[in-house]
Amino acid sequence: MNVDTDDSAADGGELRRRHVPTNSVDSEVDDNGSDVLEAPKNRKTFGRTKDGIVFTVPTTHDMVSQLLDPREPKNISDVIVLAVLAVHILAAYFLPDPLRRYTFAVIFLFWRASYNLGIGILLRLQSNDNKLVAWATKWKLFENPSTGRNPRPWLYNLLKRELETKIPEDYQFETAPIEYNAWLVFRRLVDLILMCDFVSYCLFAIACGHHPDGESVPVTITRWFIGWSLIGFNLWVKLDAHRVVKDYAWYWGDFFYLVDQELTFDGVFELAPHPMYSIGYAGYYGISMLAASYAVLFISIAAHAAQFAFLVLVENPHIEKTYNPPAPRKRQDTAESETASLSGSVGPAVSPPDRLPSRIHKLLGYKNIDLLRNVDYSTFLLIAYLTALTIVTPQTPLYQSLFFLHAFLWRLWYSVGLGIILNQQSANKMWTRHFLKFGETVDDSWRQWKGMYHISQTLCHFAFMAACWKMYSAPVDWNYGFVLLRHVIGASLIALQIWTAVSIYESLGEFGWFFGDFFYDQGAKLTYTSIYRFLNSPERVIGTAGLWGAAIITWSRSIFVLALASHLFTVGFLQFVEKPHMQKIYGRSLRREAGLTKFIKRSLPPPVAEWQSSVNKVMDETSHFVEDFLDTARPKLAAGVSTIVRDTTALFNKYPARLTLTKLSPDLAGFDPKHYSITVEGEASGLSALSERASGKEGTAGRFPNELKTMIFEYGAPIKVSWRAPAKHGRKDWIGLYMVADNRSREITELSSLGRWIPTVPGQFESTTADKGIMVWDQPVADSGNTDVDLVGGEMVFSGDKQWWTQGVFEFRYHHDGNHNVMSISQPFEIHIGRFDYNDIEVDSEEGTFQQAVESALLPVVQNCLDRDPDIAPSASAEKFGSHVERDGKYAKRLVYAIHQMFGVEFAPAVVPADGSVGNLAWRICNAKQVLYVVFEGNHDADGKGLAT
Repeated sequence: MNVDTDDSAADGGELRRRHVPTNSVDSEVDDNGSDVLEAPKNRKTFGRTKDGIVFTVPTTHDMVSQLLDPREPKNISDVIVLAVLAVHILAAYFLPDPLRRYTFAVIFLFWRASYNLGIGILLRLQSNDNKLVAWATKWKLFENPSTGRNPRPWLYNLLKRELETKIPEDYQFETAPIEYNAWLVFRRLVDLILMCDFVSYCLFAIACGHHPDGESVPVTITRWFIGWSLIGFNLWVKLDAHRVVKDYAWYWGDFFYLVDQELTFDGVFELAPHPMYSIGYAGYYGISMLAASYAVLFISIAAHAAQFAFLVLVENPHIEKTYNPPAPRKRQDTAESETASLSGSVGPAVSPPDRLPSRIHKLLGYKNIDLLRNVDYSTFLLIAYLTALTIVTPQTPLYQSLFFLHAFLWRLWYSVGLGIILNQQSANKMWTRHFLKFGETVDDSWRQWKGMYHISQTLCHFAFMAACWKMYSAPVDWNYGFVLLRHVIGASLIALQIWTAVSIYESLGEFGWFFGDFFYDQGAKLTYTSIYRFLNSPERVIGTAGLWGAAIITWSRSIFVLALASHLFTVGFLQFVEKPHMQKIYGRSLRREAGLTKFIKRSLPPPVAEWQSSVNKVMDETSHFVEDFLDTARPKLAAGVSTIVRDTTALFNKYPARLTLTKLSPDLAGFDPKHYSITVEGEASGLSALSERASGKEGTAGRFPNELKTMIFEYGAPIKVSWRAPAKHGRKDWIGLYMVADNRSREITELSSLGRWIPTVPGQFESTTADKGIMVWDQPVADSGNTDVDLVGGEMVFSGDKQWWTQGVFEFRYHHDGNHNVMSISQPFEIHIGRFDYNDIEVDSEEGTFQQAVESALLPVVQNCLDRDPDIAPSASAEKFGSHVERDGKYAKRLVYAIHQMFGVEFAPAVVPADGSVGNLAWRICNAKQVLYVVFEGNHDADGKGLAT
């Protein structure tokens, strides 16, 4: 079922989906709705750097042909790569057998780590801070020696000769942008790592390869046939993927520059998501079969998993940031803004709003488990009872039969029973009518259905797992026969089903997962993103793969029967419940063929395609006959019836490594800390921050505090830092923001700043992220107290991710030349969130007065939490938040914390993107206060009704 209620986003199931303006290349659409790109073969490709420089992208060739084809020109880097490969091969030839296996296991793991970890780190640095280009600029790698500014002319000439040898036609080293030259140098490093990674893996497989004792000839032939088939398939996948993405995307060119060109994602990209990293590793398992070695198999699985981690942690974030940025925030019309200003309110006082904020308490996912909710509580109890029975009962034939029957009945109810209910709901709204009869709403019936379906689905799967537990016996000898292989294959199939379910849920959301278009006639639309790009009904093909995996692991006839029955029930549900309803609701909007189906049909020989068309015709006629028969028999059959996801980073943030210096840096000689100073400016918090200190709990003398000069700033507001230092201060001096109590020493900072730092001089750390916030640097200043020392000063602003998003007492520390030696510490200051005082609100007969007051107090807090970015933060209470709020959960977490401290109401972070505006949040706050505190002292309207404070 592929329905959704939101606008479809960029296709998450494609590897390196490069979106560019549609007018760059003319395209047509074929009869099946797929994009067909038509462009001249000799059309030039234009590149564009981050600075806006446009250049013609020279033609490059793939790594293997350039390296191994004797007709291609060779350079020193090619000789180095070939020499390293030759050393690998010679080592494999001369090392003795036991040592050879262990040596090449270590060598392969080293090159795999160099790939996924080393290249991954370099690409992350390049994506976030343009680091590789900054290094090239700092080291003057591409600075022409004729200018006199290149300290290494020999390296410049070497790089020029190396790169121009590889691209002899339309490339000039001197005129190419630095980003393109940096990418070409990066390519040579990638060539070395990828070639050594592949060769070392093959040599490890050869070292481990053997013929199993007692293996029959048919098994050997089958093993070799499947192995070579997987290798051939892998080769085709890589070649076809390179045909589509070219060298530009193959070598991660868009981390350095962009091209004004659109790629046609056909061929292998219609076969599977992320083909180069998913099915593109089929050859690993083919080689494992040829080697007949579990060691090769397990190291292949580890390498494949590392590649997926590379995809998730490196490529996907860059693709999302580059090609699918958040849409611009919808701003309020000018006329509406003027009306709001004339009325004296920040936004329209709507109480309640025209459209109630959507509910965000979802059912699926471990993060959404709430044992105070009836559905989750009931599900937990049922699972607990079933688990206890499974563990305490003996593993006898009687109990095995009972657990088999139990799992079968749950599957029958889940597929057939719920299928009948949905069928009736589709035909005559039976489920909705039942709840309307008792005065409830459509939303009530929808929630009740979701609860029933969720419990049924969960118990169906847990009953199957309980039956598997009863049928499973741990092997005595894991090396006997295919025991270990069965467990590996079974676990892989289970992982495939879990991935399928997660992909379906990410594409459909809860609305589609729980068949929302059976209950709501409007608001649903088709979506063909993620896994639905390749399959129309993933559940039919791979949605039950885990059941077959469990059957293979247990190797039990009963579980095989359960898996077969479950698969048949699933297919029947799709055919007789979901498909008719989809045709009824969406009609011709339904896509006839998915990407995988179209790819297979295009790949079939003409005779086979003709035969397949005939078979489809017969199947369609048979299907129509069965449907007509069931439609005719349904009244007679019904007459007698009365009535089943942003850590290492978080871990490091929670437990940061401590860095303690035991002695001062020797380069501090000549620098006097009294010549350094820091002053802090920010937006002062309200008077409530000071008044809260005199609460009446103190002694008599403590109730009359002295005049306070404490700096108290607003939560999330930018903080301006001005600094002074000697004119010869370290070029890598930096200022960090810390909690006062975090550092015991005043001379050395013991903790990492965790990103909350700014250098005093830009361009010293090759990081655009670090330089954000610098306003002025190294400006001469006059200081009468230091006539013998020339001083300079600067200013910087700490905002956004460079702030602490909590209350507390903080300080800025000026550090010397890239180290943690402290030269100056600012005056401590406090970040405070003032509590909203309902007693100051003038109460009249209109409930909107409270909401307007809450909106006025909440709007500046929201703007601070959203970094005061006009693309994210609203300027009025009725304006919507920018789409960044939905993508990055940090904004919602900042805001719900502030609301909790300010209004005393605790919300889940998901509330913020669901409400989407200050007005809706204010309404929700007022509603929550009214529900939690019905009567409040001193706050009654004219009718004596209690109002929230």
